[in-house]
Amino acid sequence: MGKIRVEGRLVCANEAQAEIARTHLPEHIRLSRAEPGNIRFDLAPSDDPLVWTLSEVFESPEAFAAHQARTKASTWGQVSGEITRDFTVTEDEA
Repeated sequence: MGKIRVEGRLVCANEAQAEIARTHLPEHIRLSRAEPGNIRFDLAPSDDPLVWTLSEVFESPEAFAAHQARTKASTWGQVSGEITRDFTVTEDEA
């Protein structure tokens, strides 16, 4: 089993979604970086005010699954469902 890498972006359809992102992403980032097995969690605004870029690395598929479960149950997960996730998940060879 290798590391899980996530690369891509969050794409808001409008200013209301962008406001949800601006309001809730700081706490989501803080909690994600504190998770066991999180190696890197970078999520930042791009030049487009409706798009955030993301680059994440987790030490294992299990750590990534735990992140996904925590995210789904979090405030961010509950309020951001309409924001488009456009990313690729890959696993490094062990």
